[in-house]
Amino acid sequence: MTAALRWWGGPIVAFSLLALMRLVLPLAFVIEVLIFSIYTIGCSFLLGRVGFISFGQPAYLAIGAYGTGFYLYYFGANPLIGLAVGVAAGAVAAGIVGPLFVRLRSDYFALVNLALAVIVFYLMQKVLADITKGDNGLWFLTNIASTPLIDIARPEGFFFFALLAGLAVWALYKYIDGSVFGACCLAVKANDDKLRFLGYSSFSIRLLAFVIANTTTALAGAMYAVYLGFVSPEITSPARAADPVVVTILGGTGSLYGPIVGTLAYTGMKDAISKLVGNWELFIGFLLVFIMLAGEKGIWGTLQPLMQNALTRARARWRRDR
Repeated sequence: MTAALRWWGGPIVAFSLLALMRLVLPLAFVIEVLIFSIYTIGCSFLLGRVGFISFGQPAYLAIGAYGTGFYLYYFGANPLIGLAVGVAAGAVAAGIVGPLFVRLRSDYFALVNLALAVIVFYLMQKVLADITKGDNGLWFLTNIASTPLIDIARPEGFFFFALLAGLAVWALYKYIDGSVFGACCLAVKANDDKLRFLGYSSFSIRLLAFVIANTTTALAGAMYAVYLGFVSPEITSPARAADPVVVTILGGTGSLYGPIVGTLAYTGMKDAISKLVGNWELFIGFLLVFIMLAGEKGIWGTLQPLMQNALTRARARWRRDR
């Protein structure tokens, strides 16, 4: 029981704090943080655990969103089935391109994923315009039916669903971090030759990591589709290709809670600074330069040891006072 509480403690505390934010911050902001952090964790996993930097995440985000959007616009009204269709579409797409992409390394992997984002954007905007409605997008908000227990067709219900979905995603990645597969992912990044010498297939490990990360990204896209009731090609715009990478570095590359902290900082600064100046990205750029010069640990990577030291001192003081 104690071990289970210790294992679940971190994710539960993190998402409880996000739930409490709802009391002081607008609902739309908290939902945006929840979905965008799910969007970012796949990129963080690829970069921090496998060594892949991907500028193609908008492509997988769009595949998930359009998978859900096509279902809700053309075929049905159940948002839960729509979410499942979007996630399945992302998994299939990642499984198709993954065997080709994971054979590449470093900058080639980054560029081919960016090219995929451009291709998906062009497909949704021009080639498949008769189906996707082009720049006008698919509008299906009024098509979404209510769901039992938690009505995700309503913003408050969707907020609780997003909390549960985020908790499940973080539990999955925490399990991966402590598993043999997670160790193999780090080994692929650190020393591919030694991993193959031990009898593991580095190709299979990279492929599975690629599929898991981009299926998570597709989940975020599907959630955006249900929450907004609308999908347009702008969701896969190459102009936003660097966003998940920026948030990953901002929060702390490869860390479990870095995507949440990075998303809070990024979204908060975007909302606050954009009201004062138009070029809010300039301030994000200055902050990234400062973080990289300070040690490349990101906000969470810098705060975590300080918090651990403070907690250790507090425990020692409490034991001494007893």
